[in-house]
Amino acid sequence: MNQAAIFPHIKRLAMPLFGLTGMAMSMFSRGAAASNEDFRSSFQGTPDECQASILAVIESEIVPRLLKAQRTDRSHLSLIPASRALPTPQEVAAFLELCIGQDPAAAQAFVDRLLKEGLNTEHIFLDLITPTARALGVRWEDDTLDFTQVTHGLVQLHAITHAIGFAYEEGPRLQGEIKRIMIASAPGSEHLLGPTIVAEFFRREGWQVVVEISPSAKELAQAVAGEWFDTVGLSVSINHQLQDLDALVAKIRHQSRNPRISVLLGGPIFTVREFQASSFGADGICTDAKDAVALAVATLPTD
Repeated sequence: MNQAAIFPHIKRLAMPLFGLTGMAMSMFSRGAAASNEDFRSSFQGTPDECQASILAVIESEIVPRLLKAQRTDRSHLSLIPASRALPTPQEVAAFLELCIGQDPAAAQAFVDRLLKEGLNTEHIFLDLITPTARALGVRWEDDTLDFTQVTHGLVQLHAITHAIGFAYEEGPRLQGEIKRIMIASAPGSEHLLGPTIVAEFFRREGWQVVVEISPSAKELAQAVAGEWFDTVGLSVSINHQLQDLDALVAKIRHQSRNPRISVLLGGPIFTVREFQASSFGADGICTDAKDAVALAVATLPTD
C-alpha cells in the first residue's frame, strides 16, 4: 500500500505543542462543532514551535494502520467471489455519510446489508472501508469535512474493521530495545488532539508511538494483546469516562502481552479534579504533556 497516496495534497500548518489548556484538548470531543479554520486559528506559535499536526498523524499512522489490517481468523478466509457487484462510488459516498453521522449503528447496518447481499468481508475491507478512509482524507484536505467529522468517521471505520474480523498485526510481539507506548482516548469520546500532542513528546525522546482510535474497551485490550507495549497512556475528557476506568485499566493489564505494562492517565478531566492514580489501578496521572515522558520512564519496571 502506497501510504503517500492516502492523502495526496498535504498542506496543513503544524500545530504548536506548548501552552495547551484542558479546554483546547477537549474541544474536539464528540458533539463539538469546530471547523478546520477554528482548529488552525485556535493555536498560536512560531514555526519552530510547531512540531506536529493532526493531519500528519492521521495520514502517517492512523489510516495506514487501518488500511494494513489483516484478518485475525485466517481459518475463515473467504476466496469465493462476491455474488453481488462490488460497492459503487455512490455506495462508498453513502457509507461515508453514515460513518460521519450521529448513528453508529447505521454504518454497521449498511455493511451487514452488503454482506447479506453476497459481498465477502475481504471486499468490504478492500472495496468499501479502504476507499472511504481515503475519501475522508481528501474531504478534510478540501475543507468539506471538519476535524470532528473526520475523527468520528475514522473511529467508525476502525470499529467496523474489527467487527468483520480484521486487526493490525504488524507490531512487535516481544520486548525490544526501543520503548513503545500506545496512547488512546478512553472509551466515551472521540478526540485526537490531546493524545497527538503527548505522542509528539514521546517521539522526540525516541519512543515508538501508536495513537489508537479504538472506540471500545474490548478493542483497546485487543490492541495491547496483539503488540508489545511498555506503556499505555489513556486520555480522559469527561466524567462519564471515569465510571469504568478502573475496569478498563484492569482489562488492559490482564490482556497485555507485557505482563509488567505501565498504565498512565491524563487528559482534561485531571486538570479540573484531583484524583489518585491508584484509585483506577493506574501507575500515574499526568496533567502536563511536557512531563509525560519523565513520568512514563519513572513508572517502568526496573530489573
